[in-house]
This record gives sequence, structure tokens and C-alpha cells, in this order.
Amino acid sequence: MPMSFTLFPDTRKALARESLAGLSVGDALGAQHFVSPVDPNAPPPAPWPWTDDTEEACCLVAVLAEGDFDRDAFADLLGRHHDPYRGYGPGAVVMLREIREGLPWPIAAAAAFDGQGSAGNGAAMRAAPLGAWHAGSPARAAAQGARAAEVTHAHAEGIAGGVAVTVAAAVAAAGRLDGVRPALLGAVAAHTPDGPVRDGLLAGARLTDPGLAAYELGNGTRAMARDTVPFAIWVADRFLGDYPGAIAACLRAGGDVDTTCAIAGGIVAAYTGIDGIPASWLAAREQLPGWFAPHK
Repeated sequence: MPMSFTLFPDTRKALARESLAGLSVGDALGAQHFVSPVDPNAPPPAPWPWTDDTEEACCLVAVLAEGDFDRDAFADLLGRHHDPYRGYGPGAVVMLREIREGLPWPIAAAAAFDGQGSAGNGAAMRAAPLGAWHAGSPARAAAQGARAAEVTHAHAEGIAGGVAVTVAAAVAAAGRLDGVRPALLGAVAAHTPDGPVRDGLLAGARLTDPGLAAYELGNGTRAMARDTVPFAIWVADRFLGDYPGAIAACLRAGGDVDTTCAIAGGIVAAYTGIDGIPASWLAAREQLPGWFAPHK
């Protein structure tokens, strides 16, 4: 039987920051794949710059605290610190600039994509540290994952992607604490709203080959939650104790590689801890932004 455990604020912070390390290393190494195909056994020379995935995740981790996720503080950090040259999509650049200029985030998020809201993978790419913070409570993780996603994603699919990744990291971190390797796909599907993201999670349960999983679930080529999140969580489930293996599977799949590596890397690091990340990879990753230093 899994043991019960109590999480104190310092423990939550440590779990979130180790997940952030896994996310940011995956993001940075995955981004190198767009420069030249990456062989994980002979990775490119340092430094590896990170992208918007890491920048947004740093904003998220900086506002983590007890109680409900502070959406206003998160939106403020996203608006102030986003760097358009870090790989943000044009829609995100417009939205975050509007937030920076004072437009309330609910209005900015709802106006995206001609009023449909974003169904993209942006809420999911940054979500793993929030799940690690809520280790052991998938229901709480799901609720807070939705709150965090809604700051930039008003579309149900974009929110579902954020929820799924948050729950996956919460379940993974709980597995680390209680010493029981969890089955991610079923646990995550149980807390993910009905729709294409959940359908992909359920479909992934019958797949065993990474190449086939990427083909059937999607590798993020469309940068949508539905074609990114199920595969990234499938990889995390398949390689939960093997951070390099998870990153290698995402690299081989192609597509939106920095994002699939960031999602899978953040979930897997929530389970393995920072010791699961090769030290040379962590050293090669560009330092996290200077404004984030006080939060270290």
C-alpha cells in the first residue's frame, strides 16, 4: 500500500523546482534539435538556450504558494518578462503584450483566435512544476491546473492540456514520495475533462512502441494540446524512471520537440528528482533568467 505523507512548503518548493529543472533541460536540448538533429549520446556543445516553455514555467514557479494559484500575479509576470524572441507564437506575443499594457488577462485570453481562445499546447508546456507542487492530490492538481491554464487559454482543449500535465506531474511526484511507480495514463485520464486530450490519453494505453505512439497520438507538429499532450504523457509513463530515455524518445519523434521534451522532462523529473537528469545536461542548459534568481 502507498504510504501517506505530509507536504510542507519547503518540500513542495523542492519538488516544483526539480520538475522545473527537468522541464528546462528538456526544452533547451529539444530546441537544439531545430538547429541540427540531436544524438542524446553525443549532445551538442553548451550552452543550450531555453525557449518560451521555460520562461513561462519560471513565471509559474515564481508565484507558487499555499492556497489557490494566483492568476493575477502569474499574468503580471508573463506580461513583464516574456521575450518574443524565445519562440513564442504570434498569438501569444500579441496576448502577452496586451497583458503587459494593462488589458485584464481574462479579456486577452478570451479574445485570442477570433474569440475562440487558444487550444494550443502553451498551457501544458509550463504546467509540470505546478503538478509537482500538488504531489499526492490529483483532484487538487486538476483544479489548480485549470486555474493556471485559463490565464492564457480560454479554449477547453487548451485548458485540458494544462490539466492533464499538472495531474501527471502530481501523480509522478507522489510515486517518488511513496516509492510506488504509478501508472500515469489512467490516473491522468480520470482527472482530465472529456475531449480530444482525454481521448488521446485513453488511446495511448494500448500502445507500446514510441514510433507508433507518435504517429497515432501526434508529435506536436500542429502545436495543439490534442496532438502534443497525449504523446508527451505517454512518453513520461513509458520512461518514468529514465529521464534520458524519455528525452530521446521525444527527439526521435520529431515535431514540436522542445515542447514534448519539456512536458515529458518535467513529469519524469518530478518522479526521479534532479539526480535523474544527467549532470552534464543540466550544466549545458543556459542559466535560468536573472529575474528568477531570487526564487532559487
